[in-house]
Amino acid sequence: MPEITIVESSRVWCDGAGQIRGPRDGAATYRPAALGHPRVYLQIDEKGYADCGYCDRRFVLAGGPAERGLHEVSSGDLPEEHA
Repeated sequence: MPEITIVESSRVWCDGAGQIRGPRDGAATYRPAALGHPRVYLQIDEKGYADCGYCDRRFVLAGGPAERGLHEVSSGDLPEEHA
C-alpha cells in the first residue's frame, strides 16, 4: 500500500524525502534530503489523486473523490460472522 498524503492543492511536488529533512543553520528553512529522488511535479485529476512514479507516494486531494473513498468501509474490512 502506498504512503498517502492528503493535500489542499491539485498541483503538488514530490522529492521522495518525506519526513527525512533537516533544518539548515538553525533556521526554519529546509534543504532536500540526500535519500530522496529528483523533484517531480504532479497534477491531481478527476480521480482525486496522483501517484509519484519514483516512490509510489499517493497524493490525495482533500474533499475529492479519492479522499471520500479512504473513509468508506468495504465488505472485506468487516469481521466474519460466526454461526
